[in-house]
Amino acid sequence: MKTVSLSGSLRENVGKKDAKALRNAGKVPCVLYGGKEQVHFTADAASFKPIIFTPETFLIEVDVDGKKYNAILQDVQYHPLSDKLLHADFLLVSQDKPVTVYLPVKHQGTSPGVIRGGKLKLKMNKIRVKGLIKDLPEFIMVDISKLQIGQSVKVRDLSLENISFLSPTNAVILDVKTARGAALEGEEETEEGEATESAEGGEAPKE
Repeated sequence: MKTVSLSGSLRENVGKKDAKALRNAGKVPCVLYGGKEQVHFTADAASFKPIIFTPETFLIEVDVDGKKYNAILQDVQYHPLSDKLLHADFLLVSQDKPVTVYLPVKHQGTSPGVIRGGKLKLKMNKIRVKGLIKDLPEFIMVDISKLQIGQSVKVRDLSLENISFLSPTNAVILDVKTARGAALEGEEETEEGEATESAEGGEAPKE
């Protein structure tokens, strides 16, 4: 996984009144849990942009007044009307303890179905997985080089060493749908074959 840094400062007071004042000052109240004690801190709202507004999932090095923690962003809360970031939860991670994250999906290869006029549709942008930080990739790569029209790739079709997939096994990740003008595989050949068989196997015309 990619690593990004986030700097923050310990909160002196924890409460709704203090949180409101922090938000008005452009700060986001945060909590880091998973250790012996929860760490309450604040970070600049602007520093969340490269973390939140991206399809990628990061390992975050949180620096709170000089003390560093490795964490993942577990949850965020937004204002229901303004979409302003109100709160962020971070989970402390270690090298020997599995974590659950959502990893983005990418695909590689050229689908024969797409070449023949089908349309590739991505159904899942991210897949829920579990594993050690050292084993987690930056993204899940899906091979579409054998995907014909009408075929799909499901979660159960994936396999990664030391990684457990937690999304439903029958969930469709991507598929190739029939598009207007797309010929189904073997359709033209079948029609020609039927015509040939009829001509060769039929009775001779009567004179």
